[in-house]
Amino acid sequence: MSRSAHPAGPRHADVLPEGHYTAPPADLNLLDPKVWARTVARDGQGVATVGGLRVTDLAEEFGTPAYFLDETDFRTRCRAWAEAFGPDADVFYAGKAFLSRAVVRWLHEEGLNLDVCSGGELATALSAGMPAERIAFHGNNKSEEEILRAVEAGVGRIVLDSFQEIVRVAHIAHSLGKRQRVQIRVTVGVEAHTHEFIATAHEDQKFGIALAGGHAAEAVRRALKLDGLELVGIHSHIGSQIFDMAGFEVSARRVVQLLAEVRDEHGVELPEIDLGGGLGIAYTSADDPREPHEIAKALGEIVSRECEAAGLRTPRISVEPGRAIVGPTAFTLYRVGTIKPLDGLRTYVSVDGGMSDNIRTALYDAEYSVSLVSRVSDAEPMLTRVVGKHCESGDIVVRDAFLPADLAPGDLLAVPATGAYCRSMASNYNHALRPPVVAVRDGEARVIVRRETEEDLLRLDVG
Repeated sequence: MSRSAHPAGPRHADVLPEGHYTAPPADLNLLDPKVWARTVARDGQGVATVGGLRVTDLAEEFGTPAYFLDETDFRTRCRAWAEAFGPDADVFYAGKAFLSRAVVRWLHEEGLNLDVCSGGELATALSAGMPAERIAFHGNNKSEEEILRAVEAGVGRIVLDSFQEIVRVAHIAHSLGKRQRVQIRVTVGVEAHTHEFIATAHEDQKFGIALAGGHAAEAVRRALKLDGLELVGIHSHIGSQIFDMAGFEVSARRVVQLLAEVRDEHGVELPEIDLGGGLGIAYTSADDPREPHEIAKALGEIVSRECEAAGLRTPRISVEPGRAIVGPTAFTLYRVGTIKPLDGLRTYVSVDGGMSDNIRTALYDAEYSVSLVSRVSDAEPMLTRVVGKHCESGDIVVRDAFLPADLAPGDLLAVPATGAYCRSMASNYNHALRPPVVAVRDGEARVIVRRETEEDLLRLDVG
């Protein structure tokens, strides 16, 4: 296939006011280890590999688009979080980031707990053998059927999100002759520096019970009075894709103040505090996430300091990394279909996926990196917008990126850091078939979530 240059696109993004780049990277062939999974590299012919397997061979075997997950990287990150927090704390993997039965088994083997937020996630966890006592159940509107299943299964904790849910869980647990361990999720009035739709701790949103106005304190009073509940702690989550620990410091201080109020009013010191998740990852080389040991040290010091000041015993800390574990471990592999230069603007590169396999760019204005991975190129960089094949002008995968000017139909592009929320939020828009998830480890690849087929789509259409 010929690789003709596409000279119309500009070479510097400063001509584009909304662009995020000021200049092309020094080496378009470099795969920044900050952004890519641990075993990703280029072989002697310049083809990207993961787990020792060439992406060209993976594309031939599994097709495109497809998500490729570095199992070694996933397990390594699980161990890093477990070791950072140690035996006196709990690490719950946030299953909403990406969940499958294989992932549940990996978590179990690596000693992590699991956080679920729907009946479907709970069913996946139980079907794959995760002990129920190591599962926490979140959600702002759990159905009675979901609560019943969770209590019957013996989940380790249910996170209460409203006054109605306090009564609902207590009633179901009492009717089953059980006493369900619960935490109360509070909103602490801290707005994380993140997108509006993923900032979750300010008062004007759907999650939790506000500290302001004494609502959280009233929730504690009600929970402590009900026989079906064992209130074990307070839960707080301030947002997602967070790099600055200052928000956690304010949140921890306010949660500890509530613990002190509970002690003073009820004579009870609640033994647990869950600070949620939301720690950021590197989607581009400009991002600078913290390592698990840094996060563990910072959170431990914050909680210990605040508890000492309040005269409280330090509670057991829980955290809920999801994106921070699975996000960097996977990339999405696409094949280039059409290339459309726009004079003086940019070149549009269309791939065989799009918003059905990664809605985050359209939904959150998320930024991603992208690289040519089926070969290396010495061509000049051109400013591109990588877009999908769906019938939407907002179907954008990577808004502004530099790719080689000799890019051609048939080339393979890969977008790193797509392990979190991409497959979980994937859709059948335009009746697209959701891509497979392929786990790669030590020279072997296996499908852990298969590609959908037209038969899958038509099976649900009862017509």
